[in-house]
Amino acid sequence: MKTPILTVYGIPNCDTVKKARTWLTQHALAYQFHDFKKQGVPAELLRNWLAQVDESVLLNRKGTTWRKLDEATRAAVVDDRSAIALMLAQPSVIKRPVVLWPDQRITVGFDTEKFAAHAAVPTLKA
Repeated sequence: MKTPILTVYGIPNCDTVKKARTWLTQHALAYQFHDFKKQGVPAELLRNWLAQVDESVLLNRKGTTWRKLDEATRAAVVDDRSAIALMLAQPSVIKRPVVLWPDQRITVGFDTEKFAAHAAVPTLKA
């Protein structure tokens, strides 16, 4: 039986992606990296992700890419369908990283407690 591996989706020079990848490495968790810039974002992935999290979680409306969009483009994002169209055209508007865990659930962004819970790694409470 093949051991399921987790996948980190994002952009390699993103600071949050770097933190997530460092955390995974420090906790000896094998992962594969999917670079949005080089490999694109498969539409089916976006639909699966949006089945788990709201588009308001997945779509980064605070980032530089979103702010650089013209008002008409931003206003046109009104539902999952329009959000998917924008994320396919502009992968940098996706909040990063998106991590697909072996149990097929995802996390969006980097949070040590959420990562530890998914990875079953004990956390230290301050």
